[in-house]
Amino acid sequence: MVFVIADGCCNDASCVEVCPVDCIRPRPEDPQFRTTDQLYIDPASCIGCAACAYACPVSAIHDETDLPAHLSDFAARNRDHFVEEPLTPRFLEAPASPTASRATDRGTTALRIAVIGSGPAGCYTVAELTDIPGIEVTVLDRLITPFGLLRAGVAPDHPRTKLVSDFFDTVLSRPQVTCLFDVEVGVDVAIDEVLASHHAVVYAGGATDDRRLGIDGESLSGSHPAREFVAWYNGHPDFAHHTFDLNGHTAVVLGNGNVALDVARILSSTPDTLARTDIADHALHALRRSQVREVVVVGRRGPGDAACTWPELSELGRLEKVDVRVPPTDLEIGLDAVQTGTQLRKAELLRHLATTEATGERQITFRFGLQAVEMTGENAVEQLRLRSTREPDRELETIDTSLVLRAVGYAVAPVPGLPFDPVRHTIANLGGRVQVHETGDTIAGLYCAGWAKRGPSGVIGTNKVCAQETVAALLEDAAAGRLNPPTASVETLLDVLRQRRTEPVGMVGWRSVDRHEREAGGRGVPPRPRRKLVDRDVMRRTAAGQGPS
Repeated sequence: MVFVIADGCCNDASCVEVCPVDCIRPRPEDPQFRTTDQLYIDPASCIGCAACAYACPVSAIHDETDLPAHLSDFAARNRDHFVEEPLTPRFLEAPASPTASRATDRGTTALRIAVIGSGPAGCYTVAELTDIPGIEVTVLDRLITPFGLLRAGVAPDHPRTKLVSDFFDTVLSRPQVTCLFDVEVGVDVAIDEVLASHHAVVYAGGATDDRRLGIDGESLSGSHPAREFVAWYNGHPDFAHHTFDLNGHTAVVLGNGNVALDVARILSSTPDTLARTDIADHALHALRRSQVREVVVVGRRGPGDAACTWPELSELGRLEKVDVRVPPTDLEIGLDAVQTGTQLRKAELLRHLATTEATGERQITFRFGLQAVEMTGENAVEQLRLRSTREPDRELETIDTSLVLRAVGYAVAPVPGLPFDPVRHTIANLGGRVQVHETGDTIAGLYCAGWAKRGPSGVIGTNKVCAQETVAALLEDAAAGRLNPPTASVETLLDVLRQRRTEPVGMVGWRSVDRHEREAGGRGVPPRPRRKLVDRDVMRRTAAGQGPS
């Protein structure tokens, strides 16, 4: 019996840690780990013990003999990985670098740590810290609901990816963890005030801004960051009341990474398909009325260089009543420069999808070798103009559209009270230690993890290794006496918050919201995983046990 890692891999390496024969790659200490599409199991070495399948938090590991038909290609994907990169036994390799290895001799440490942010980076940080006897953790988050982009960023039609939230829920429920939700650090309380009641603060607040194209018309109505559209359909309270023009026949997504494909898939999926997910009600209603029948996904380079992962791309071929098309000339762009198996597989998959017989009512069209140069319209976007990246002197192409979604990357915004690195566009840090950007001096007790530390890169599980590095640095500083003892208690911090605003929401309050959403979803026709609350006041009342009305 051989096991296969398939669609939905979160890359958190839980499977690597339990594999008794070390046959899963890449591992956290491997250079490829931070950029890989997914992890892979070597079929020649797997002994079929199923330890990895039990450890996987998102149920992405299957017995090859029981692999669902729509995932059958993943058996070859795992096998091919080890053809290109043969398995090297651990004892033949050089030792992992100190920065990549986990602290193994942690002992017992009496520390009180604050973690700002309860998304994947924050939760993995809390998990690492609370595995150590004697450490207490206070978690602060500006939202009433935990889990960050796991709730507000993962597409609603990817429920298995969200299964890792079950693990995060158990982490936040540990007795040594105190959760203060609905508290915005930098607004309700300053970083320095949080640090005063803790030995250290780890900022794991993620990326809350967007990269811009810098072209004319980018700010016209109808041009939006994809991040806002994603937050809208996922029910993020800050974006629930946004509106998007879905009255045109054609929508354009600029960029072809995983977020771009998520957006294209949601715009193209049938409402009946979406009605079985936890998509926000307002988004479902709007998408039922949508007139969009074609989504054009635009990339600057060729098919082999598409920024999305192979699993995300392959999923498009399984969409109900949706055709995937690529102009034949676009399929040839950049093929002479394809150098890796991953690039070749993407190009071949796109060619296969593009030549499949058309049967759908909607269409996703990939365009390659093009860059946006201008959006035009009197008061809102009416046309998008594109230039060839290979032949800049060629006549511009024009697409008539009233909706352009810019999926060209998230950005880390400056955080009040923390130094910002304007070159890397992250919190200024070295290996998770916050430092003064101009001098490089570290600031006692301040750390960061996740996108705020390394920029918006990687997948959910990448944050686990990132958190381990930051926690190792924090523990090293604690052992060396470089952390200052708290001058106030957590109760003092709570008193400050109560004086300035309403009571923070804890895990009991979140469980009330969670229970209400799940019960409301179960009553639907068809039943849904949950019906999300999106209004902050309604959520506060529900958290307080007063009901949503």
